[in-house]
Amino acid sequence: MQRATAWQTTKAQAVSISIFLIVLFAALLHASWNAVIKLGGDRFQGMLLLSLSQGVMGLVMAIVFPLPAAAAWPWILASGLLHTAYKLFLGAAYGHGDLSRVYPIARGTAPMLVALVGVFALSDQVTGLEYFAILLVGLGVLLMAQGVFANGEARRLLPFAFGSAACTAGYSLVDGIGARVALDASGFVGWMFFLDACFFAVAAAWWRGPLVFRASTKIWQKGILAGALSLGAYWIAVWAMTKAPIALVASLRETSVLFAMIIGVVLMGERADRGKWIAGGLILSGVIAMRL
Repeated sequence: MQRATAWQTTKAQAVSISIFLIVLFAALLHASWNAVIKLGGDRFQGMLLLSLSQGVMGLVMAIVFPLPAAAAWPWILASGLLHTAYKLFLGAAYGHGDLSRVYPIARGTAPMLVALVGVFALSDQVTGLEYFAILLVGLGVLLMAQGVFANGEARRLLPFAFGSAACTAGYSLVDGIGARVALDASGFVGWMFFLDACFFAVAAAWWRGPLVFRASTKIWQKGILAGALSLGAYWIAVWAMTKAPIALVASLRETSVLFAMIIGVVLMGERADRGKWIAGGLILSGVIAMRL
């Protein structure tokens, strides 16, 4: 019995470490697709092409993987609407600010909201140390955004970035619960992205007219690349939410802020002051605390 228990403990730890590393990889993918969109000319059109490519990929997943349980469909519908709103807010925010400013605000507020709601609405067991780790990550990503005020940057990005954060928190909770109800994370993600593409296409046509769908081959290629990176990142995250506490996965995903900062500084030539590096240290501290 003791040998069996030890083997089971070792196996559980290995699974936990695997989830931890996989979600970190998803965070890198998430920062990467945001960088692709930011580097494009028309950010809104970039979001549209990303959504359309995701929709096609999602439909393939929906066909290949089992149909979600009937109880999951309200969650899938809600998720599609929240993801559409998230991208509308994010696209607007990127029209007013840098990747290394918009992204921290948009992502940094979300884990705090998820953790707060999770205390009352979820049955996941999260320890005091884990909540402290979430707090460190959240403080770090919010500190990265302080330059909006300190450096006189355009504050018009703030309502859009905070709107994006609220939607991120909303879909994190909805998708974490919905994927569990669906009994298959892959089928859930496939149908969610397909509906998201349909909703976003309608919103884009209403907002910008049919010309927004016209793009060069090069722009379409960027949209497809961003869509593939985004789908892969979130597929991993939703799967992880079926294996680990939603609040922890949602917070760990926000380490993508650190990746976004590195991409912004190295590839985009954005300025990295001491405050950004301090914020990066807080994020890393939070990530380490999650593994203690």
